[in-house]
Amino acid sequence: MLDAQPQKAPGPKHDKPDGTPYHLISRKKDLYPVSDFFESYLVRYGRIKKQGIRYTDLSRHYEAVPLYNEEGEDTHWATVFYKPYEQREIHQNLLVTYALLKADGDLTAVKDLYVDRVDLCLYGNTLPYRVRIVNALNENFDYFYVKRTDANRIYGLELEHILSPSRIHYFIKDKTIIEEHIIGIPGDVFIRDDLPPNRFDRVRLAKQFVKFDVRCFVRLLGDMHAGNFVVDVRRDFEKHHYLIRSIDFDQQSHHWRRQVYNPQDFPQNVRFVNVVQEYLAPGNIVQYQKEERALIENRVRVSHGRFDALMDVMREDIVSNEGYVIRLREQLAEHYEDEQFERCMTMGDLVYTSIQYLMDHDDPPTPSLRSLVDWLD
Repeated sequence: MLDAQPQKAPGPKHDKPDGTPYHLISRKKDLYPVSDFFESYLVRYGRIKKQGIRYTDLSRHYEAVPLYNEEGEDTHWATVFYKPYEQREIHQNLLVTYALLKADGDLTAVKDLYVDRVDLCLYGNTLPYRVRIVNALNENFDYFYVKRTDANRIYGLELEHILSPSRIHYFIKDKTIIEEHIIGIPGDVFIRDDLPPNRFDRVRLAKQFVKFDVRCFVRLLGDMHAGNFVVDVRRDFEKHHYLIRSIDFDQQSHHWRRQVYNPQDFPQNVRFVNVVQEYLAPGNIVQYQKEERALIENRVRVSHGRFDALMDVMREDIVSNEGYVIRLREQLAEHYEDEQFERCMTMGDLVYTSIQYLMDHDDPPTPSLRSLVDWLD
C-alpha cells in the first residue's frame, strides 16, 4: 500500500497527483486597519507601546544596495543607508525599540549593543525592514523586524501566540508592528540543504509537517509555502527534534480558497509531503492529527479567557471582503458537513466556528486526512 516513489514538484499551473489544481495566491492582499475594538484588546494584553521606531522613520533612507548571501546569490533584500544627521537618531531609536521588545524597555540591556545594518525586503507584502543588532563585546547578533500594521497579520500573531507551541514577542507603535526574529532554517533552504539523512529524524520531521498542516487549517492561516515557514532544529538526547514555525501571517483568514490554508497543497512543499508519504503510515498520520487537535483544544482551555477575548473582537472585525467570506464558508460547510459554517458573517466567525467544531467533536475531518492518506493508498 505504501508507495515510496517521490512526487515531482509541479509548476504553478500544474495539477496535483489526484487531478485537482493547486491553489496559489495570485496577488498581494490589501492592508486592513486596526479597529478601535481591536486596539482595546491589544492594550489590555500589553501589545501597544508609546515608544519605539516608526515604519515611516526607516523609510527616510536615501540609498540602497542589494544584499547577497555567502554564496553570492541575491537575497532580494537591500541594505539601506541614512544621511549622517539622521542615522544617529534612527539608530538610537532602534536600540530603544529592541529594549522594549526584549527587555521590557530596560535600556541597560542594550548599552553594549549597536545597529549594524538595516535591510529592506523587496518582495514582501508589507515591504518589511529587518534590523541587525550586534553586541560589541562578543559580536553576537540578533534581528528584529519593522512592518506596517495590518489587522490580518496581527490576528495571525495573536492566534500563533495562543494556539501554537511557541510564544510570539511583538508590539505595536502607532501604525508600525515590531516583531522578533523567529529562529529557524527557511523551509525551502532546509529541504534543499539540510534534510536529515537517517530514517529516525525524517520520521520526526514528517510528524511535525502533519501537525503544522493541522494547525494552519484549524485556525485558517494561509499561504504557508516553504518560503513562509522555518524549521527549528534542536538537538535531543536521541538525535534531533524539529518544530515547523510560521514566519508570515499576512494571510491569516483572508483568502477565499480552502486549500490556501493547507501547507500540503502548495507545490513548493511537495518534498515535505514526499517525506510524509515515504515515512508515515496512514495510521501514523491520523494519530498525529488527533494529537495536534487535542493540543490546540488544551491551549484554548488554558488561555485564561484570552482566546475568547480575541474572538469577541475578531468576529466583529472586517479582515476580508464579503465575497471571500461567502465562498470560504460554503467550502468549509461542505468539508465539515455542518451548516453552522454557512451562518458565519465574517472571517473571525469562521475561525471561531472552526475551533469550536474541533472542541465539540472527537474526530473532525481535515483535508490532510482525506488527501495525504489518499496519496498513500
